[in-house]
This record gives sequence, structure tokens and C-alpha cells, in this order.
Amino acid sequence: MGWKITTIIVLVAVATGLFLSGVFKTPPEPIEFQENYWGRGAKPSSKPPKDHDKIHEISVNVPNASLVDLKNRLKNSRWFEALENVEFQYGFRLDYMQDLVTYWKDKYDWKKQEAYLNTFPHYKTNIEGIDVHFIHVKPKVKPGQTAKPLMIVHGWPGSVFEFYKMIPMLVDPTSHGGSEDDVFEVIAPSIPGYGFSEMPHKKGFDQIAAAQMFLKLMERLGFEKFYLQGGDWGAIITRIMALMKPSAITGLHSNMPIVDTADSGLIFRTMVGSVFPSLVGVKPEEYDLVYPYGSMVMTLLQETGYMHIQATKPDTVGFALNDSPVGLAAYILEKFSAWTNHANRDLADGGLEKYYTKDELLTSVMIYWMTGTITSSMRFYKEAFAGKAMETNSMQVTVPTGIAAFPEEIGNNPEAWCRLFHINLVHFTLMPDGGHFAAFEKPALLAEDIRTFVKKVESLKSKDE
Repeated sequence: MGWKITTIIVLVAVATGLFLSGVFKTPPEPIEFQENYWGRGAKPSSKPPKDHDKIHEISVNVPNASLVDLKNRLKNSRWFEALENVEFQYGFRLDYMQDLVTYWKDKYDWKKQEAYLNTFPHYKTNIEGIDVHFIHVKPKVKPGQTAKPLMIVHGWPGSVFEFYKMIPMLVDPTSHGGSEDDVFEVIAPSIPGYGFSEMPHKKGFDQIAAAQMFLKLMERLGFEKFYLQGGDWGAIITRIMALMKPSAITGLHSNMPIVDTADSGLIFRTMVGSVFPSLVGVKPEEYDLVYPYGSMVMTLLQETGYMHIQATKPDTVGFALNDSPVGLAAYILEKFSAWTNHANRDLADGGLEKYYTKDELLTSVMIYWMTGTITSSMRFYKEAFAGKAMETNSMQVTVPTGIAAFPEEIGNNPEAWCRLFHINLVHFTLMPDGGHFAAFEKPALLAEDIRTFVKKVESLKSKDE
């Protein structure tokens, strides 16, 4: 009788292990290119004009009337009474916002920032019915020197502006601690519906659609093979690009590693790792990335309320944010506070000026305000969870991959767990400092990690040739 009980226990254990490993889970369907059209009205039935795929150079130029309107709105801001003895625990602090608004209307110079934005060349081209904006910075190469094409993709509530400090480090590496072999040609697109890219006029534009669009952009620019880098939505978009067309991707670098958090095997590893971390591949130096797990979950709950709103009814809050510059600034900059370092919630200024200047913060807000794209940017969350974009998290990336794990990121995973979903992980760095907006906060650290990753990939390529 004893052997029967033992057999049953073993069978149950094996079945449980198989279930938790994901063996019985239906694999997601392969990602294929779709016939998409995101423009207004019906898709034109006739062939597009010969120059429909032309690339136009543009410049950032906001009408003066928009700036006058902004100043009037700032002057007429309506304030509420704050609680006593609170900093950023309840959200953006009243006293600091009033100080920021005073600076905004009296000292902030948009035209100066506009000139700074135009120091890099801007372009637009029509893809799938809408105008896609991108920055394209070409390095000055010496005879015999070759630049490596690199697309870098932002997230929410960011924009291409967060790359401005890092781009010179990539296109002119010898002036920023790199070597002549580290030179890149950088393409930084604005996600459609964000900043300078036209918003999609049809529902359904998700991260898969963005990935397809950016692959088409790189093809239009003449790149057959290129590197990718991204954080936030940019990490998901670039990952999908690598899944959709791996033959075009030389390497993928991410500062927000994507794993399937709903994967039953990963859930099991998380539980076991809290007691026996080495059994599930958690190194001692990685333990604090995940545990104490209850504390991490609580932080996620505190910091993801916005996501539930944007994934369900983005247009409702969009009316308020698109109408009030102060409301928009509070909504966006509160993320730059808490996502840079969770401890910033306990500081009077949210820690914002420890990492960024007032001009940098306000320019980040102004890109959304002047283009009126906060609502369309938030719809990206609605589409992400309404379609199949999140299903791609369980798919395995096969291209050479590098990950930079910044300690203050909203959520992190040990190298061994990242390897489950990036089977060609050739580079993993536990960064010494930094949070979610790595390119904006720690541009030198991120640029150096990208260079190190690419060197590894190039070395592996030369061995295979």
C-alpha cells in the first residue's frame, strides 16, 4: 500500500512540475506582418502616389499663439489645499508645483529649448497612412570607418528628447570615453501618437503595429541589418521587432528586460527563490532585485494606478490632461520622480532636481502639450491589453541580446530568468545606479553598456565568419 501512495505523490509532483514549467500552455501564434492602415477614413483603393514614401526633413517650430495660450493657462491655474506634512506620498506636491509653474511662465524659454531640439536633424515619412517622425543622426566617419546602425525607442511618458544627452556619446564616441570602433548611426523614432509623430486614427494600434512600422522605417532608410535598444514601451517594441524579423536584427539591447510574469514556471521560481535563491538561479548580488517579494508587489501596486486608467478609459482622463498644462505636468513629472527612485516619494521636490533640470523636465512636458498627444499616447495601454501584444512576452527572442538592469527600475529579474525568454543572452549587467529613465538620467552608463554589448556581438560574429 505504501508504494502506491508514493507512486501517486510522485505522479502528482511530476504533473505539477510540468504544469508549472508551462508545458501544457498553448504557445502564442507567430507574429506576421499585417496589411495595416492607420490614416483617416477608408484606406485609399488606388495605388499611392510615387512620392508617398518620400522622407521629408522638418524642424520643430511651435506657433507663438500656442505659447501665449499656454502662459494664460498657467496664470489662471486653480490650486487646491494641500495636506500638512506630506511630500510626494500623495502624488505631486503643491508647493513644488507652484514653484515650477512660476518658473515655467516667467523664466522657461521654449524657443531656446526648440533650438536645442533642432540641433539634431528631424524627419517625417508616411507609413501605413500616418506621418512618422524620427531623428536620424549620422556620425562623421573617417576613411575605412563604418558606423553601426542603431534604432533607439522611447516609452511613456517619455519622448525622443530623453535621448539627447546620450546620442552624442554614440555618434561621437571618442569624445565621450569610447573608441573609433564604437561609432553608431542613430535613428530615434517617435512612437505614433507620441510627440511629433501623427496619432493613429483607427483603434488597434498596439506594440506589434509599432514594431511593424519601425521595421518598415528602417527598410525605407536602406538598412538591411541593425541594432536595437529600448526601455519601457521601447523595450517591448524592439523585442517584438526582433521576434517579427530576426534576420534584420544584429542585436537587441534593453534596459527593461521583458519576461512573462504570468508564466507559471516563473511564478514557481519566484516562490522557491525567496527561500532557496540559488536553486532557481538567483545570484546573491541579484537577490535585492526581486525580494522581499511582498515589498516589490506593494511598490508595483502603488506605482501602477495610472496603468489601470490608461488600459481601460484613457480618453476620460485625457480631457483633463489635454486641457490643463499644470495637470499634465503633475501627471507626467510624478513618474519622473517615483520611477527614477522610489525613495523620492519622501522628498519635498520629489527628488526631481537631483537628476534633471527644470528646463529638462518642462521640455519633456512641453512636447506632449504643444503636440496635444497625451491622450493618444495613453491609448497605447488600452491597445496593449486589448490585443495580442502582451502575449509576445512569453515568446523566446533568438537574436543576440544584452540587458542593463538598473537597480531602481520598477521591476527587475535575475539573469537566469531573463535567459528563459532571451535564449541568446550574451550580455547582462547589474548597473551600479539608476532607474527607469536610464538614457535621460544616466546617459553615460547606458551608452557604455550599449558599446560593451555591441563589441561582444561583433566579436561573436567575427568568430562565426
